[in-house]
Amino acid sequence: MSDVKAENKFASRDRAALLRARKRRRLVITLRIAFIVVMLGGWEITARTKLVDSFFFSMPSEVAGQVWSWAVEGTAQGSLWEQIWVTLSETLMGFILGVVSGVFFGILLGRNALLADVFSVFIKIANSIPRVVLGSIFIITLGLGTPSKVALAFVMVFFVVFANAFQGVREADRDLIANARILGASPRRVTISVVLPSALTWIIASLHVSFGFALVGAVVGEFLGARKGIGLMIATAQGTFNAAGVFASMLILAIVALAMEYLITALENILIKWRPAPLAEN
Repeated sequence: MSDVKAENKFASRDRAALLRARKRRRLVITLRIAFIVVMLGGWEITARTKLVDSFFFSMPSEVAGQVWSWAVEGTAQGSLWEQIWVTLSETLMGFILGVVSGVFFGILLGRNALLADVFSVFIKIANSIPRVVLGSIFIITLGLGTPSKVALAFVMVFFVVFANAFQGVREADRDLIANARILGASPRRVTISVVLPSALTWIIASLHVSFGFALVGAVVGEFLGARKGIGLMIATAQGTFNAAGVFASMLILAIVALAMEYLITALENILIKWRPAPLAEN
């Protein structure tokens, strides 16, 4: 009888927790919508009442009209969807190459103290160079095509992922590594079974930031010189003093970045199922 009461008590507690979670989710969504409405409404009103100059800052209605015009009629460079795909493909290629290389070298140097001591100074020197400046060099050496944009996106991602992977390896539990060695695990097995899972949280955390850097790298590369892409759309809008075009391009980039953020979060939830949910005060 007491077991039944205990089960009912736990079930009611779980239902109450689920109800609170749903209420909080609805509250968060409501507040987000309210913030967007207030922000866009205030922008539109201040532009229409001439409190801000719409020539420089445009207004939400004009931005929406510009996006619609691009979607229906196309851009000066061609179809809007083609421009989005060009930028997204460059971003993804640079992102993937940067992540793979960053993880590989981060683990390699994190597991080898001699290599870390030898190359640490060179990595610091390379990391101190403003990566955006390299865009001009890549344009000169690799041309206006995809490779120069991928190269810039790559260097934007590599150092972020490398630093997190390196630190994640260094933070691995030494007792677990020692126990694995005592049980006869080879260095390769220790790296794969102990060190890599330990560093996975650090690596996944870097992906949220590094995709944004990859997108910045691709767009900046297109801005400096390209035949297609959202960066070229921004440069064209700037050259014609089309503020609505600049904001419309920024909106498209924000949507792309937000969509990828949700995908990375889904990947994180799959790879790190064991991680407890973050605590919240309210």
